[in-house]
Order: sequence, then structure tokens, then C-alpha cells
Amino acid sequence: MKTNIKKFIHKPFVRNVFLLATGTAAAQAVTMALSPFITRLYGPEVFGLSGVFTAVVEIIVPIAALTYPIAIVLPKSDKAAKGLIRLSLYISIIIALLIAILVILFNQTIVKIFNIEEIAPFLYLLPLVILFAGLLQVTEQWLIRKKQFKITAKVTFFQSLFLQGSKFGFGFFYPVASVLIFLTVFGQFMKALQLIILAKKTNYKHNEVENINPEPYSIRGLAKKHIDFPLFRAPQSFINAVSSSLPILMLTSFFGPASAGFYSIGITVLSIPSQLIGKSVGDVFYPRIADAANNGENLSYLIKKATLALGAVGIIPYGMVGVFGPWLFGFVFGPEWIQAGEYARWISLGVYFMFIYQPSVRALPVLSAQPFHLKFTIITLITRLAVLSVGYYVFSSDIVAIALYSISGALLNLLLIQQTLIRCKTFNTIPN
Repeated sequence: MKTNIKKFIHKPFVRNVFLLATGTAAAQAVTMALSPFITRLYGPEVFGLSGVFTAVVEIIVPIAALTYPIAIVLPKSDKAAKGLIRLSLYISIIIALLIAILVILFNQTIVKIFNIEEIAPFLYLLPLVILFAGLLQVTEQWLIRKKQFKITAKVTFFQSLFLQGSKFGFGFFYPVASVLIFLTVFGQFMKALQLIILAKKTNYKHNEVENINPEPYSIRGLAKKHIDFPLFRAPQSFINAVSSSLPILMLTSFFGPASAGFYSIGITVLSIPSQLIGKSVGDVFYPRIADAANNGENLSYLIKKATLALGAVGIIPYGMVGVFGPWLFGFVFGPEWIQAGEYARWISLGVYFMFIYQPSVRALPVLSAQPFHLKFTIITLITRLAVLSVGYYVFSSDIVAIALYSISGALLNLLLIQQTLIRCKTFNTIPN
């Protein structure tokens, strides 16, 4: 028994997940330690306004480089991967310039269309967000490619210490939404900078693989080879971000910024297990399943095993919030956040299935299933828009809106897992 446990612990996959999870756990410990003070300093309405800006950021960040950075893990040669880094950075600069022009020319129009008057002045920060996001994405994916998970873990901790400490410190003097918004933007730059500095200081083997069929190294050749990312993954990421941001944007419009603040703190807390374990598993799983596909391994088995493990781990924290949500939030964050606990009861259901579908989502690029992922995301967006509208127009209830949103999300994520496993069987029958 002890021998089996030792073998399990020393497996590269388990060791890498543990490394990432340790850094994330330390980061989340900082977040949770300071959150009760931060929520009492700022209040629901301030969190709501900050949440609206964050929702806008989360919509545009996934397409900062048209998702080409995700392809950095896939090439067999480092030379091709570095070419993808250059391609991604060039695209980020171009998109940042386009966003700057759009914001300057159509600021008021954008504000009216999306009903975001409260954060109108901060839209001018969006070009910087694009640049910082592109830099962060290529750095993260390069480190995933090189399996330098220790660096990522260390930076995750220091990033949380800087971000949460800054929120706490500024909150004593300026407990306003602008503080949280500026820290959101600057935080991305700080994280990218730390990753780059530590990566340059680290000596690691490149493990360059000679490829019998040479890969394209030119920017144009690489862009063409991985064209499915901008054609399918980028629209999917954008639509998925819009879908995920819908609750905050629509709650603000329908029920006011305080309601968006309740949702923001609820989703932030419930994302902790996902950041702690789910993302760590996903980041390690992505290069693992890419290697498995190249070696002709059973992909269905790998996905099922990872999904069931996440399901067993996640049932306790999400179950507890589902049962004791209002009491927990009132006790930890203060009486004015009890309503956020009511939100969290329902949010926990949807987030639980987002937690366990990480292996399936990471497998889709490897399975060349990005067209399917795009179609699926469009269906998800339409469904979520419909159920949130029903919650407002039919029931006039924010709780009902969140409940319908979470239930539909859980069912859709289950369907995604099932469809991914079906595609694995087809993929494994195709000769390499």
C-alpha cells in the first residue's frame, strides 16, 4: 500500500499538479485571510461597479492574441513555439491599437449600448489590458510548455499578496471602485513581469525534439498551421467570456450594482477550488494529453480519470456552500453580504460542473474539436441570456435568475463532458 502511494505521489503529473496547487493554495489563503476586511471596507455597490469593469475585461482578454498563445504548447520544436510567441505579441499590439481607436471614437455609444455609464472613464484603460493580457498569456503558455510549474506557483502566490494587500491598504484611505479597477489592470502587468523575470533566471533543458516532418517557423506559416485557433477558439473564447459575464452585466442593468456585487463576491469565493485544483489540473493535463495523443494513448481513460477525481474533490466545498451559504457569507464577510450567500447556494451548482469539466475543455484543441466547442459555446450563450431574462421579466427575482443560470450551466457542462468522450473514441480510431 505504501509503495503504491509513493509511486502515485512521485508521478510527474501528480507532482506538477501538487506544485501548482500549492502555489495557488498559498495565494488563496492570502485572499481568504484579507477578504473579510476588504469586503467591509468597500461594500457591495463598490464591488458591483468593479465587477462590471472586470466583466468587460474578461470579455476582451481571451481574444487579446486571438488565442494563438494556447497553441504554444503544441509544436514539437521550441523554434516553432517561439515563432508563435512573436505572432501572439504582434497580434496583441494590433488589437490594442484597434481597441484604442474604438474607445476614443465610440466611447459614449459603447456606454449606452451596454448600460455601463458608471465605468465609462475606465474604458480608456482597455488597450493596456489587451497588451498586458497578451504578454501574460504567452508567458504562461511557454512555462506550461516547459513544465516550469514551480515558477507559476511562486508567482501566483506573490501576485495574490500584492493584489489583495494593495486592496486592503488603499481601502483604508480610498474605498472606491476606481482603486479596485486600477489594481485589476496593473495586476496583470505585475504577474507577467514576475513570470518573465523568474523564467529568465531559471536554467532548464529545452528537450528539443527533432521532427521528421519539419514544422513551419515563419510567422505566416505558423499562423496558417494553427488557423483553427483564431477561426474557432477565439470566437469560442469571446462568446464564452460574454456568457460568463452576463450575470454581472444583466444584474447591474436589471437589479442595480449591489446585486452585481453580491454575485461578484459569490463567484470569487466559489472559484477558489477551481483556481486551487481545477486550473492546476487543467494546466498540467493540457501538455499531458497532447503527448498522449501523439503517442496513441487512450484519451478517454485519461479524461474520465481526471474528471472523476475532480468530482470527488469538489463535492465537499461546493456542497457546504450549497447548504450553509447565507450563514457562511454573513459570518465571514459581514451581515450585509448574507444575500451573496443566497446567490452562492445556486452558483455553487454551476461552478461545481465547471470545476470538473476542466480535463474535457483542455482536451478539445488536441482532439481538433474547436468547431464543436464554438457551436457549443454559442448555444450556452443563448441559453444563459434566455434564463436570465426569464428570471427578470417573468419572476422579477434576482435569485430565480441566478438559479436558472446555474442549473442550465450544470446541464450544459455535463453535455460537454459527454461529447468530449465521444470524440475521444473517434480520435483514437484515426490512424496517426
